[in-house]
Amino acid sequence: MRIGVDIGGTKVSCALVGENKTILSKVSFDTGGGRPYTDVLHDVANSVYSVLDQTGYRLDDVEAIGLGCPGILDQQKGEVIYSNNIAWENVPLVKTLQKYVPKEIYVDNDANCAALGEYLCGASQGTSSSITVTLGTGVGGGIILGGSIHSGFNSAANAIGHMVIVSGGMPCTCGRKGCWESYASITALVRMAEEMAEQFPDSLLAEVKKRSGPFNGKNIFNAARQNDPAALKLLDKYYYFVSEGIIDLINVFQPQMIVIGGGISSEGDYLLLPIIANVKKGVYCKQVPLPQITIAKLNNDAGIIGAAYLKGYQATAVNPGI
Repeated sequence: MRIGVDIGGTKVSCALVGENKTILSKVSFDTGGGRPYTDVLHDVANSVYSVLDQTGYRLDDVEAIGLGCPGILDQQKGEVIYSNNIAWENVPLVKTLQKYVPKEIYVDNDANCAALGEYLCGASQGTSSSITVTLGTGVGGGIILGGSIHSGFNSAANAIGHMVIVSGGMPCTCGRKGCWESYASITALVRMAEEMAEQFPDSLLAEVKKRSGPFNGKNIFNAARQNDPAALKLLDKYYYFVSEGIIDLINVFQPQMIVIGGGISSEGDYLLLPIIANVKKGVYCKQVPLPQITIAKLNNDAGIIGAAYLKGYQATAVNPGI
């Protein structure tokens, strides 16, 4: 029996996860922008006891607790070094939470946790190496090599959204220009849709904006499915940018599988097949088998399940406290 916690910019979810990696009980609460980390972690502790109460289990029945959090984390110290999404810096996650919950606690980046969840019981189950790419507000990624999370010697690896794919391109929040997430995130897709609607005011894409308000992934794809030329042109451009980053990941790592997650992954083959076609044309070595590229299976539960099973799957030595 384990407990997984997924700390996000807007919501925190906590779940009791059984030995067969199924969620037995789950609670969520709003992160609350700007709240002190001590308040958030106090609520996490309450959530831990809540999921136990819902199922009749006790803390003694829990082997370990895992926390996934955006940003750069020091797994050995159990600290958040820096997280822009929730405005945390040098936060002692493990020490603070253990004041309320005296158990072994492990921490890692939320994208790493999602990758581990997919590896354990989702799309990449049965592989020895995989990369999970999450297309959302930004572009996140988690890398599994040899059955363990690859974090780098300093726990700061896997910032795949900040690979530059367009030299001197769009400014990124990180301070560089041309980063992958400036072109492949949903934020970027919406920005490009705004530009396309302005360029083609008589298009269905422009009509969608007038009729339903702000763009999102769903209404953009709906316009394309109705064969709107502007929407189709937009998605061709978007597929190209998503593919460019995936090509770079394949050229460097050659994983058995690339898993695409995030809300937009619900578009299924309409998203996947054009990306696969682009990747086949663009990879460096076309004489070897292409890694399988597929859609994530666990959706929002991947990070919670992965966090719950951090114990035993982190490549670096971890001091979980207690």
